[in-house]
Amino acid sequence: MIYKKYTILITLCIIATVFSCTKDFKEINTNPNAPVSVQPSLLLRQVIYDYGEQMSYEGFTAGNLLGQYTTALDFNLFDRHDLKSPQLGGNPWPILYTNLRDNEQILTLALENETFAVYEGPSRILKAYMAGALTDIFGDVPYSEAFKGKDITVTPAYDTQESIYLEEGGILDNLEKGVTAIENYNGSITLEGDILFNGDLDAWVRFAKSLQLKFLMRISDKENVAAQIQALYTENKFIANNSQNAKFDFTDGEPNNFRLARLRVGDFNNFVLSETMDDILTNLNDPRLATLFRPFSNSTTGEYNGLLNGIDASQTSIALADYSLTGTIFRENPGVLDANFMTSWETKFLLAEAAEKLLISADAQILYEQAVEESFAYWGTTLPTNYLTTVAAYGQNGQNPIEQIITQKWISNMINGYEGWIEYRRTGYPQLKTISASLNNNMLPVRMPYPAEEEALNNSNYTEASTNTDGNSINVKVWWDE
Repeated sequence: MIYKKYTILITLCIIATVFSCTKDFKEINTNPNAPVSVQPSLLLRQVIYDYGEQMSYEGFTAGNLLGQYTTALDFNLFDRHDLKSPQLGGNPWPILYTNLRDNEQILTLALENETFAVYEGPSRILKAYMAGALTDIFGDVPYSEAFKGKDITVTPAYDTQESIYLEEGGILDNLEKGVTAIENYNGSITLEGDILFNGDLDAWVRFAKSLQLKFLMRISDKENVAAQIQALYTENKFIANNSQNAKFDFTDGEPNNFRLARLRVGDFNNFVLSETMDDILTNLNDPRLATLFRPFSNSTTGEYNGLLNGIDASQTSIALADYSLTGTIFRENPGVLDANFMTSWETKFLLAEAAEKLLISADAQILYEQAVEESFAYWGTTLPTNYLTTVAAYGQNGQNPIEQIITQKWISNMINGYEGWIEYRRTGYPQLKTISASLNNNMLPVRMPYPAEEEALNNSNYTEASTNTDGNSINVKVWWDE
């Protein structure tokens, strides 16, 4: 009997212990020092820095080759337009999707938790900005089903570029909703993790308004956007001077300096002045040549020399000392550089083009001259007193004003080479050269190809997108370029 009582008592103790452990299981097994969700401030800082740092490197390496700012001496299949063979850059797809995914987490937190409402506007604006880069580089891409991983699907369908621009949840819609969210925000919580504007929400509105101008002009040959652009110009809330630029500064030393300053010298020495850039800056007698490049080593009088893009390195003997390397600001003194997302000079060039095309009521020449002045200031170069009255005089000496506007914007965009290439595709300016030893039948690419991992990981959707681009061809124009 005593044995039976002890058995019952032990059994009851075991049951009580089990229930007690089950009741406190979550609390016991939760690390109070490991938050279950990431704070949006940390994500915002990460997205801005990672995107800006990586795309500045991409823009300088691969983008500058596509835009013919620089020429690659070796490891140059990409420069010969075999774009499926990225070397020292040339694969922006994972950068764009990683940061769009992380940014989507910020937006989700802002929409689901009132505490984080201040992050809605900036995250929508960043989504529009990065989605614009993605679709302008590749064309149709996974969008509406993308960025959320397994919560939706790991094999997202491709959206048309037209829908990414124009439909609800797309580029223009997110910019509009982003501005509205900021203007309607009346909470007391400040925007933290903002390395673009240090939490200044008015600056985010200016950024969004400049982006609206940019993306409306990009589709202006396909859509009637004159009224929208005129309204933005009349409202006058866009980025107006270099102090308002959307950018963050690189440092002189690691870990936050420009990546080219951290690469081995052989990689840096792979990029020299292109013949296209040399011709344009030399014909303009433009002193930015000495800022962006350096005299070639074999020069005895401080001259500059450019090389035609796309050489066949296996068949051509090239002496590095005969060509101009990029400037010291990209290697020895990168603290003067920044990762720019949007600038006053780009905004003014967009407005000058809109005025010249009669999309807005404004003086195109004044806007053009302001943009050139701000570009020189941005690059830390003194503007010659006669530059805008002689070689770069607006619409004089038989010059095409639109070509002048786009060429000046192209020069300014050197660290954002993809932008120069995109605008060349949209306008045909400046006149890029047929490269030396093309692997693309002497045609200049008009889109980047989808990467190989898409074919492997998202095959059915990739196959359809590949069919729509003639076998993932780099010669099939995107929607706004058709």
